[in-house]
Amino acid sequence: MDAFMTVRTHPKVLMYLEKGNEFLAARGTIELSFDHAIIVSERGKYILEALGYPPLEAELAEIAGFLHDIGNVVNRYDHGRTGALISYKILTEIGMPLESIVTILGAIGNHEETTGHPVNTVAAAVIIADKSELHRDRVRKKEIALFSGRDRVNYAVEQSVLQVDKTGGTITLLIKIDQKICSVMEYFEIFLTKMLMCRRAAEFLNCQFKLIINNSRLL
Repeated sequence: MDAFMTVRTHPKVLMYLEKGNEFLAARGTIELSFDHAIIVSERGKYILEALGYPPLEAELAEIAGFLHDIGNVVNRYDHGRTGALISYKILTEIGMPLESIVTILGAIGNHEETTGHPVNTVAAAVIIADKSELHRDRVRKKEIALFSGRDRVNYAVEQSVLQVDKTGGTITLLIKIDQKICSVMEYFEIFLTKMLMCRRAAEFLNCQFKLIINNSRLL
């Protein structure tokens, strides 16, 4: 079994992710479930593979993407750093090389908007993968009147597609939103921090980040 599958099927990992998402549900925040972990892991791996990075780095992005929200089992606040500490113990237990562990910890601990930074290629890939995973299915609240600004923006997203062009040196996020729920400019205003973080991460990977919403380019 490869390292990713070992992590993906690890009983502690599965329990922490399940309970973390359950705890967030009690707070009414958007879902950060197993499905979200899988999508971020797949996108992180895809980004580095498409840009021609070594297979090991792509695998580490896959693992870090899967684990990035594991700290929510403790608290939503500062869950990146907490998640890094939790992951260290698990990755050590399965015998992963220390250099790989350190790379993954840096990515997990740097994916949050308030404190995150693309400290390595894996962290850059995870940042873009996480911030680009948007869809209305992640909103838990059933009544639009109860939506926060971020709930409304997420609910407005009907489709989000990430495209990597190594030759052109671009990473493009294509989004389709329902403008009856949220305008293009409102999306950009509320998620500005996320998108600027993606731009910094793309620049770390020597790429230009493009944001296109309803066929209009905003970045």
